[in-house]
Amino acid sequence: MQHLEPKQKTGLVVILTGNGKGKTTSALGMALRAVGHKMRVCIIQFMKGDLYTGEIDGLKWLAPLVEFHQTGKGFCGIQGNPIPYHEHRANAQCAIELAGEKIRSGQFDIVILDEINNALQLRLVDLPQVLELLDARPPDLHLVLTGRDAHPDVCDRAHTVTELVEIRHAYRDGIEAQQGIDY
Repeated sequence: MQHLEPKQKTGLVVILTGNGKGKTTSALGMALRAVGHKMRVCIIQFMKGDLYTGEIDGLKWLAPLVEFHQTGKGFCGIQGNPIPYHEHRANAQCAIELAGEKIRSGQFDIVILDEINNALQLRLVDLPQVLELLDARPPDLHLVLTGRDAHPDVCDRAHTVTELVEIRHAYRDGIEAQQGIDY
């Protein structure tokens, strides 16, 4: 099989946003593809952390090329999450600091900041902090930001922005989240 290489490697900023299902899944698909090219990936989840999802154990199989950090305490203010706002914000502040370290480290080809758009919309992190991460990105590093409600200023700095739109979701038909598909 022929391997194509770009004439010039350019790190991309990719945003996956919208109310449709599949933002994290798409980012994890990029991680899987990158591992196939022996690229190093760091994934930092800003919001998830209070419920088990299959990617927690699935990503272990991709080590050492994938480094995974789950920094959140669940989705702030929804689904009965009992954690106070200030604790969510403190965790997100630790995650933004970790993201800066990983972006500047030179150890990764791709850094995925899962649910950072939600964290920004909920003011768990601040717009200047996110813009600073974009500015700190080395020119050959791919940076993927996921989550609903991507901020327009962040989108303006991205190379690729994809909005996933929900057309139909099984949950709305009374079907519970399914293992391996939804979590």
